[in-house]
Amino acid sequence: MDSRAQQLVNSLKLTPHPEGGWYREVYRSPLDVAPHDTRSPRSALTSIYFLIESGQFSRWHKVLSDEVWIHLEGAPLELWEWDAETSEALCTTLGPLDFSADIKPQHVIPAGIWQAARPRHASSASFTLVTCVVAPGFDFTDFSMMDPAGLEARQIGRDWPDLACLV
Repeated sequence: MDSRAQQLVNSLKLTPHPEGGWYREVYRSPLDVAPHDTRSPRSALTSIYFLIESGQFSRWHKVLSDEVWIHLEGAPLELWEWDAETSEALCTTLGPLDFSADIKPQHVIPAGIWQAARPRHASSASFTLVTCVVAPGFDFTDFSMMDPAGLEARQIGRDWPDLACLV
């Protein structure tokens, strides 16, 4: 692990995340909200630090709430979203704002959309550190990872073979 990435993992007290990378929840709102679906009340908002090393990725997953990704440090991040109904894939590059290179410091993944992420290869940094903010707040019961043997994984493999490695 890169020395700066190791320093961040240690100082931010990050632990391995099930989808890949390292994370720690840093805020959970004491206020509850009732989602407009069948879920029980959730914290109004949660946020985490999330670090992905070069060669790692955040596996295809979805969350039943909107998720805002905010670049903090390191390599630009390829943030992928995929709509299973249309099989459309969209990549947003997160990093320091650069209009000429179409790099944005933040992006929202709408609730229920498949998402995956990986640091951009052509960078001198060997990791990416982001903050992810979820509203209504994150709950692991609202989180699912793509089944490698499932229909969605086969559909991505067929329509977007370059993204199948993120399953």
